[in-house]
Amino acid sequence: MFKKILIANRGEIACRVAATCARLGIKTVAIYSPVDAHAKHVMACDEAIAIGDVGDGSNPNAGNAPKDSYLRWQTIIDAAKQTGAQAIHPGYGFLSENEAFADSCSQAGLVFIGPPASAIQAMGLKAESKQLMEKAGVPLVPGYHGANQDAAYLQTQADAIGYPVLIKASAGGGGKGMRIVEKAADFAAALSSCKREAINSFGDDNVLIEKYVLRPRHIEIQVFGDTHGNYVHLFERDCSVQRRHQKVLEEAPAPGLSPAMREQMGATAIAAARAVNYVGAGTVEFIVEQQANGAMQFYFMEMNTRLQVEHPVTEAITGLDLVEWQLRVANGEKLPLQQQDLQINGHAIEARICAENPDKQFMPAIGDINVYALPDHVAFQNVSALGSDVYVRVDSGVRAGDAISPYYDPMIAKLIVHGATREQALARMDKALSQTHIVGLQSNVQFLRHVVNSESFASANLDTGLIPREEKALFNQQPIDKDLAVAAAVANTLQSEVNGAIKTEKLNASNWADPWGKVDGWQSHGERVRNFEFEIYAEPVSAQLRYLHGGALHLTVGDISGALDYVPTAIGTDVQFRGQRIQAKIYQNLDVASIFTAYGAIQIIVNDQLAHAGEVHEEGGRLTAPMPGKVVSFSIQKGDKVSKGQALAVMDAMKMEHTICSPSDGVVEELLYLPGDQVAEGAELLKLSVA
Repeated sequence: MFKKILIANRGEIACRVAATCARLGIKTVAIYSPVDAHAKHVMACDEAIAIGDVGDGSNPNAGNAPKDSYLRWQTIIDAAKQTGAQAIHPGYGFLSENEAFADSCSQAGLVFIGPPASAIQAMGLKAESKQLMEKAGVPLVPGYHGANQDAAYLQTQADAIGYPVLIKASAGGGGKGMRIVEKAADFAAALSSCKREAINSFGDDNVLIEKYVLRPRHIEIQVFGDTHGNYVHLFERDCSVQRRHQKVLEEAPAPGLSPAMREQMGATAIAAARAVNYVGAGTVEFIVEQQANGAMQFYFMEMNTRLQVEHPVTEAITGLDLVEWQLRVANGEKLPLQQQDLQINGHAIEARICAENPDKQFMPAIGDINVYALPDHVAFQNVSALGSDVYVRVDSGVRAGDAISPYYDPMIAKLIVHGATREQALARMDKALSQTHIVGLQSNVQFLRHVVNSESFASANLDTGLIPREEKALFNQQPIDKDLAVAAAVANTLQSEVNGAIKTEKLNASNWADPWGKVDGWQSHGERVRNFEFEIYAEPVSAQLRYLHGGALHLTVGDISGALDYVPTAIGTDVQFRGQRIQAKIYQNLDVASIFTAYGAIQIIVNDQLAHAGEVHEEGGRLTAPMPGKVVSFSIQKGDKVSKGQALAVMDAMKMEHTICSPSDGVVEELLYLPGDQVAEGAELLKLSVA
């Protein structure tokens, strides 16, 4: 077995690989960009080496972009040789599916822990791989996979296939470079956008066009091959719950899949792997058409020649460590098990926890993670827990105090649960999500809870349109009544005052007997009344608290009033107001109180309306960048008349394109940047006179 490997990645996958290597006694080398110098994956490895190109040092952000760090394969190979590593594990993303990198590793005398470069090349371009699969007898979705990339010709092909169609970057992956086109009139604009995203993400703007399957499920098969000609599949994963063609929840096994279809899809996946002499871990992805009579037909979509983000659900139902399998196969060993030795145990679900705001079209978020509280979970090193009846696992590349930067994918962690049945796994997932508290930036944790509890997901009515179909139940939810949230915020303020007073009194215990020094609202005559001002869901809310004789509290929130009672507990605060009772864990950072309960979570702005006055849309036509990024294009010019909702500009941020639309009718007064310019968050992009 290898003595030392270099992990050519970052974040949770680098931590995940390091954990398995530590268990096997293999030393690891981390690489890092300047912004990742103190990242969790760096601390998880035995050694670390900087690979960011910082230039002359004058630019404080130099060396952080992927092209200046984690995509510098010659620098990474040099780092491996410098540190004495024998092999390189690419993780996923970045260079994991780059055949030139795999080939360069071999030429440098390093083992690339993945398939041979020839297999990556064969499966890396979607069009060519589909032609290869067609020859191997693997079923394909009707479409155009040819070399002619003339825009007019592609339009004729789409017209012939029939709308809706799906445009896909031939070299794509991870949901990037994909556009659904509903009608012919929209094709040209969608093609241009798709090609831009493809060239920025993959350096290749070739596309293919396919018939868009209605009510499709995304089901993939985990395959493994070794250098001795052995192949197995480790069953399937359902990855149908997606947004922007990127996976949100994954589960194994796929609900409702018959044993016969499982066997057929597994055999087809192995045939696809054999066709390219595949070695190592790979995933064959299928689009599954759900027909009106209940039958299902599957079509080959693509093969990912690497470990997948969602591999933990396969580990959970098989009890296997897939990274260990990768290492053993790369070391020239035979597969540890044969097909007849593999079996499914229970059900597993994975939720991708990301820094993003689902209520604002999944806009990625950046910033510091001030609070990062997780449910009780097993460490991955505890391999004996894999496949057990009760199991919650968290794969994460961050810690409390870390920051999510604009340079990389905004995923914070993967939360994986396992149960004897799907129903049990669903209940465990909801509970685990309720115990996941992230404060400091926006996350999708509450959105994930809504998805898990939605009628479609709970009943396994799955397809890639689940999120838009359940839109009313998933977005802009208010799981906690405003009056109860205010009661919790007031209780937290009162308890904080008591805690502060206790700390002070410890320094001067004689003051404790003085009623004037207490913080219980006592006064010599009359009642004490306190006013509170909050902002909830962007609406101002006023509250009034009366301190009654005998220590009782009476709270009024708008037109609602009643007795308020609260008791600190080991897990937070027990709050009772007007007959309602919640257990709340409350974190307050400056003027923002984050309240977490079993029903959901809410953020309240406390007492500081002036700090947020600039956030209301009374700034006329001032259009700003929602986050740091690059201006891709403007679709308007100075003097143009625009209407509310019209697309004005496109920005590229965190590897995704974002369209900036007009908030009202008006006239463009000035464009303040040029395409290609980098802009900071909040930068004014253009001036618009409001009609």
